[in-house]
Amino acid sequence: MTISGESFKNPKLRLAVLLLAAGEGSRLGGFPKALLMKEGESLLSRFLQSIQKFNPVETLVVTGFYADAIEVEINSIRQKTRNPIAIVKNQNPQEGQSSSVRLGLESLKSDYDVLLVALCDQPNIGVSEIEALLEQFNQVGFNKEIVLPMVNGNRGNPVLFSKKVIEEIMATPGMVCRPFMDKHPELVKLFETNNQAYLLDVDTQADIQKLGLDTI
Repeated sequence: MTISGESFKNPKLRLAVLLLAAGEGSRLGGFPKALLMKEGESLLSRFLQSIQKFNPVETLVVTGFYADAIEVEINSIRQKTRNPIAIVKNQNPQEGQSSSVRLGLESLKSDYDVLLVALCDQPNIGVSEIEALLEQFNQVGFNKEIVLPMVNGNRGNPVLFSKKVIEEIMATPGMVCRPFMDKHPELVKLFETNNQAYLLDVDTQADIQKLGLDTI
């Protein structure tokens, strides 16, 4: 089966999505990255609408800092999407991204086959980038359970994980995705690509200017 925007509507391979949107954005002067605007839409809206093409069985957003503002935006997005979007709040987001990842994994409820773990501050991740990852997952060889994009030797995001791997991660208290990949490189398929979208994210005011974003 070739996975594409059309064929992925077939329920044979069930996609779940975990989106991390709990960060403080301290280097942005305390502005939520998920609510940065590109071409009149928030990054959160652009991503959540783009994944609708793949008909995910579950979409879960982890909030933390700015949870109230992000939830308002998600409620607006829900009116434009056909698949449900759930929210879980990290009560201790100051503990870092790993705490949000673990909470998100523990909060998934669906019977999925593959999980996309994504960040809220990658403005150029869209349908084609997700589709490319899913195609790689469809082509993985024996024992490969993770698809990690690599651009010029640098790790990118989002990353795809099989349900089997997520179950293994969950079996170890406190374990999250990146240290698991470091511990089990034999399970990782490196997706070598020149697509800079997998690397581009927003950390500073300079990034906002460079990527053509706005805070309004």
